[in-house]
Amino acid sequence: MADTTMTNKGGLSGFLQKHKPEKAPKEPKMSRKERRERFKKRLECLTPEEQRYLKRKQVTDAVWPVFRAVIVFGLCFIILYPLIFMISSAFRPSADMNDPTIMWIPKHYTLSNLKEVIKAMDFWKTLGNTLVLNIGCSIIQVLTCALTGYGFARYKFKGKSILFFVVIMMILVPPQIILIPQYMFFRYFNPLGLWHMITGDFINLINKPVTMYFPALTANGLRAGLFIFLFRQSFMGLPKELEDAAALDGCSPFTAFVRVMVPNAGSTFLTVFLFSIVWYWNDYYVSTSFFTENKTIALTLKNLSSNIKVLVFGDANAQVNTREIIVWMEAACLISILPILVLYVCLQKNFTEGIARSGLTGM
Repeated sequence: MADTTMTNKGGLSGFLQKHKPEKAPKEPKMSRKERRERFKKRLECLTPEEQRYLKRKQVTDAVWPVFRAVIVFGLCFIILYPLIFMISSAFRPSADMNDPTIMWIPKHYTLSNLKEVIKAMDFWKTLGNTLVLNIGCSIIQVLTCALTGYGFARYKFKGKSILFFVVIMMILVPPQIILIPQYMFFRYFNPLGLWHMITGDFINLINKPVTMYFPALTANGLRAGLFIFLFRQSFMGLPKELEDAAALDGCSPFTAFVRVMVPNAGSTFLTVFLFSIVWYWNDYYVSTSFFTENKTIALTLKNLSSNIKVLVFGDANAQVNTREIIVWMEAACLISILPILVLYVCLQKNFTEGIARSGLTGM
């Protein structure tokens, strides 16, 4: 039996060796003149329309790689130039900024800029305040926007088109337009009109985190309209049969959403969470309207120049060359964006996958 098996294997391998498909012979390399002559011969066999098309295609094939390289180089320059300048300036002493022989690589390296900036910003306390406000608002906003987007994707109700138009307007209308009404709402907060009726006064919520948490809880935080749209597109791309199967197993609509829809839209949740963190982290305009005492990274960067003058030169009104103080500003910017860069590098694959699935690329 073993001999027969070996014979069969040997026969099969011998058969494959004998009947192995032959590789197509490689075409000999032609010179540019030979390729030109070959192209002319091809043109002689074609109609005038085909000849024009082939000539246009040849020109396009020659120009497009050059055009694409220029676009890619330009984008890389626009994006990377500020980052390279920031890194170069953060690790050089202020005296090197006035040296015309230094462009990118400093003659002397120093970490004193980072140490002084960390002290001037009270960085670790400021970072803690930012993370509490940032991550809390982001988590709340992801949950509320997911529920809102799921409702638009799966349920039919009166006024659905009008409410979705409001969501689109949340994307289009800048927050500056509604900022004053929001400020008055939080400055003179009066729940259901009862508090003023009972106490004769209003509740002042300015300088309290609730001014950021409350809009996130009502799916009206920073860029909430875009997040609702992303979740709607993601849930619309999932088959309805998943929820039907969950309903047959006895799941309520909310249970089906939590156990079936959320796991299948995990990449979209991650994408929205990252977007929310970045926008809350970089927010300056809204934060300065509601906070004057609570320190965040963006608010601290605003007053960094005067803090550096007090710490380094001993006087907030000291006259310092702008080029010299740039080293501390760039060091502050570097440590401010470093957490976001690390987060993006670690989650880059899931981030791009979530954008592709949510339909953002097709907006």
